[in-house]
Amino acid sequence: MNSGTLTVENIGGIEHTTAEIPPGVTVLASPNASNKTSFLRSVMAALGSDQVSLKGDADEGSVSLELDGTTYERTFERTGATVRSDGTPYLDDSAVADLFAFLLKSNEARRAVQSTVDLRELIMRPVDTEAIQSEIERCQRERDHIDEQLDEIDSLKQRLPDLEEQKRELQNEVEAKRSELESLETEIEEADASVESQREERDELETALEELRDVRSTLEDVRYEIEAKRKRHSSLKEERNELETEIDELADVPEDELANIEGHVDDLRSRKQQLDAEISELQKTIQFNEKMIDEATSGSHPAVDIATDGGDGATVTDQLLDQRQETVCWTCGSEVEIDQIEDTVANLRDVRREKLDTIDDIESELDEYKRQKKSYESQQRERDQAQRRLARVENDIESTESALERLTERKDELTDEVEDLEARVEDLESGSYDEVLELHRTANDMEYELGRLETERDEVESEIADIESRVAEADDLRAQREQLQAELTDLRTRIDQIEADAVEQFNDHMEQLLGILDYDNIERIWIEIVEEEVRKGRRKTTERTFELHVIRSSDSGVAYEDTVDHLSDSEREVTGLVFALAGYLVHDVHEDVPVMIMDALEPIDSERIAALVEYFESYVDYLVVALLPEDADALEIDHHRITDIGA
Repeated sequence: MNSGTLTVENIGGIEHTTAEIPPGVTVLASPNASNKTSFLRSVMAALGSDQVSLKGDADEGSVSLELDGTTYERTFERTGATVRSDGTPYLDDSAVADLFAFLLKSNEARRAVQSTVDLRELIMRPVDTEAIQSEIERCQRERDHIDEQLDEIDSLKQRLPDLEEQKRELQNEVEAKRSELESLETEIEEADASVESQREERDELETALEELRDVRSTLEDVRYEIEAKRKRHSSLKEERNELETEIDELADVPEDELANIEGHVDDLRSRKQQLDAEISELQKTIQFNEKMIDEATSGSHPAVDIATDGGDGATVTDQLLDQRQETVCWTCGSEVEIDQIEDTVANLRDVRREKLDTIDDIESELDEYKRQKKSYESQQRERDQAQRRLARVENDIESTESALERLTERKDELTDEVEDLEARVEDLESGSYDEVLELHRTANDMEYELGRLETERDEVESEIADIESRVAEADDLRAQREQLQAELTDLRTRIDQIEADAVEQFNDHMEQLLGILDYDNIERIWIEIVEEEVRKGRRKTTERTFELHVIRSSDSGVAYEDTVDHLSDSEREVTGLVFALAGYLVHDVHEDVPVMIMDALEPIDSERIAALVEYFESYVDYLVVALLPEDADALEIDHHRITDIGA
């Protein structure tokens, strides 16, 4: 890994700065209100995050990050009340990194343990559950198709013994008939020798007999084909009845109903997009005001003390009695109490939470409409397919009936021809030659019968070969089925596995860090997966959720369960950071972005910050941390330090 170089122009409170970010830990060591957060947001912006703002007095700004020989650059331009961005960031989509890698004070995963946010929903947010369900349905369809083939093969296997027996019987009949024909041909040769003088008549009779045999063979073929067509016709009529029944059962989906659902979906999406935009604006406003409050509190923003007697100044005693503080409002320019602004920010947070709740309701309603739409589309698709199959069957029935009509006419013609030939042969039979003629006629019939037997035997052999070929496919089909079943099992357990991995990662790292940080009387902080009944729009359903437990021990050594509300600020910060680390590891975020951002660690004491940074360093390639100088001095690990961030 090579060092990265960050260049910033007019971002946050920074006018211009350039800094090196080597692998390992980079510490921004400077007092509060020294643009540390602006620097961190600049790194995030270069990586793809939109949690960035332009310098207040600038209309344009940019960030660039050179990393491993590639430069990632973004530009920002103020257009009215919004800021437009352009360029080529490190990430095309920073949603997962915003959750689990960019751990600023306002990070949603980091704050989740001290709010009412659903921990499980945060961990599972990057998982595309709809795509997993679609894959499950595909595997089920393929598995069911293979089951149908295996059932068909089992049915065919049961026919094999009967077909083998039929083949043996036909072979015995063929051999017996061939032996009988050979004996008859010998007898005919002997008879022919005695009537040599009648050869001309015999030749004519033999020609007639040969022609009769050929016509009879053709007639038998036509009869066989007629029988096959009739069976085909009967099968097609049955299939037509089944398809008509299936179409009747699949009601046609009204177009206005589907259009109504699509209209609802479009309306809900529009509402969600509008709410997302409003929430984004609220978040930016909240972040901006938090930054201004921090600067005002630290003294970097104009502020004046309120005199207790109403005058322009106050005595030291008065200041100790009344520590109210005013600042110059950054919207209207008047002097207001900071507490008033903090109350306003709190109200904005409440509004944001209400809008997030509204989005949850909209998403639930969207899911229901999508399910209805999918069901209607599937029903309509099945009905259309059945109608297409019915049309093909109707065409097949029509063509089969036409073929039957032609074959019947052909059979009648051949029957008439056979009768004419039989009459001709009968006329040619006369005198002493009658015996020879009878022998030839018998041989002719026997040859025809032998041909029929051989044809029937060959058909049975072909059917046996086809079945054996299908049976040979069974092992491959079973292997495919096992593979699909394994894939189904993996898909069905994937979400559960991600949940279990997230809980295991959090619990393991929390246990290790509590041992390292040595908080008084905290025995354990852990997450348990539980099921609870929740409302989804108008429906109630059972869902899995993460429940956070805090176990403390009394002075006498007795363990008892406490609440998250009783955690100290330091304990809360550590717990939130560990939860974010669990998401970072479970979703393999390091494979997409090698940088982790961290700030606002002041509630944690210096020694524990040093241990925490050292712990996190082993899981990330580049760790950029904003610290106060005294906290940075407590670090014992090798690290790169930046003290001059730029104004």
